[in-house]
Amino acid sequence: MKTESLIVKDRVYTVSELTRLVRLDLEAAFPFVWVEGEISNLRQPTSGHFYFTLKDEGAQLRSVMFRSDASRIQSELKKNNLSPRFELKDGMKVICGGRITVYEKSGEYQLVVEKLEPRGKGALQLAFEQLKAKLQAEGLFDPRYKKKLPLLPKKIGIVTSPTGAAIRDILRIIERRFNRLHIIIYPSLVQGEGAAQNIARGLDYFSRRDDIDVVIVGRGGGSIEDLWAFNEEVVARAIFNCMRTKPVISAVGHEIDFTIADFVADIRASTPSAAAEMVVSREEEFREKIDHLLSRLCQLEKYFLERLRSRINLLAEERIVKNFKFRLLSLNQRVDELDTRAWKAVQARKQSLSEFRNRNQQLKQTLCHQLRLRLNDLQANWQRLSSSLNNLSPLNVIKKGYTICWKAGGLLPVQKASEVEPGEEVIVSFYRGELNCRVNRVDPRVKIESKFIKENQ
Repeated sequence: MKTESLIVKDRVYTVSELTRLVRLDLEAAFPFVWVEGEISNLRQPTSGHFYFTLKDEGAQLRSVMFRSDASRIQSELKKNNLSPRFELKDGMKVICGGRITVYEKSGEYQLVVEKLEPRGKGALQLAFEQLKAKLQAEGLFDPRYKKKLPLLPKKIGIVTSPTGAAIRDILRIIERRFNRLHIIIYPSLVQGEGAAQNIARGLDYFSRRDDIDVVIVGRGGGSIEDLWAFNEEVVARAIFNCMRTKPVISAVGHEIDFTIADFVADIRASTPSAAAEMVVSREEEFREKIDHLLSRLCQLEKYFLERLRSRINLLAEERIVKNFKFRLLSLNQRVDELDTRAWKAVQARKQSLSEFRNRNQQLKQTLCHQLRLRLNDLQANWQRLSSSLNNLSPLNVIKKGYTICWKAGGLLPVQKASEVEPGEEVIVSFYRGELNCRVNRVDPRVKIESKFIKENQ
């Protein structure tokens, strides 16, 4: 770009005049320029402006980013779901866009930064690494805070979107594996503005409930911007606070996705479906474990009694105890009695478990019947309310011959004559069709009752 200098040869300038002309020349020559460098000597006084030096191996450039430009950069990134959660620090490599000027009081040229972005790593990745390092230093990832999941939770809390695929996958798997669990869903935004605060409120809600055994927080897959709510500090601290009273499972995205929530939570599930499989075992597995333990108990009792019988027989063969033959036979008989009693006890335990299963099945059928009755009552009540609401509908009222008068192009209903002015255009809506009218006269004193009286006289 060709520029013409404002400085005239052979003229004597004051320092202020020359500095001002140099500033004008520089601003004309470099109206906007991109500069890459490393931040050093960063400071931010109470004014909110940022002052720093951009440098490389061979030179350095004084730079300033005014508070208004910093706020605008934040607004632009937030608008694109790239909220600038990274912090400017000494040693950070950045690309700055701005204009070259001269600060006249010190006579130094500087870069007025209007745009700024990290060099090499995106703003979100840099923010992720900075927050991860901060929370790790505070101990939020420490394994000593991690809890194990309960063997069979009775009530599960889930913080996620009530309309997403994640909640459908979780409910489907839990229904298939053990359908007698109580599940409470805290509906929350999982992406976009306000999502992090929404998720944190859900975690705080479950942390205060003593009846919740385990909490699942997460959502389905997406881009780093979609998952960013789970990289917010407010969510990480809410998870850590909830972990003080109950275990928390982080189930965000796909297997390759990692968020700050995964590092803080007690357990990280690769997907929401995997979280559902972690939180509860299949009902058949519990039955198999019970049967296996009962079978093992019988074997151990038989083994113990056989060892006892063998020991008694060996003692009976010893010369020193031959005189106690009849006593040993009595003990042998006692062992047989104990064997029989133990076997009967095991059989009684199996019978009790079978009766317990039957009782559970009866209770399930009773509950389903009660739920169907309740659902029928709710449906009947809904139909009654729907009919009542329909009778109160403005359309039904208009259908009887009434009309609605609108002004402001059909945006505002007119309730009193004093709300319109002579010459103003109004729209009169019938059940079918509309009239575009112009008001000739307005008389707010006339009442509909007196008009009816005159017409009937």
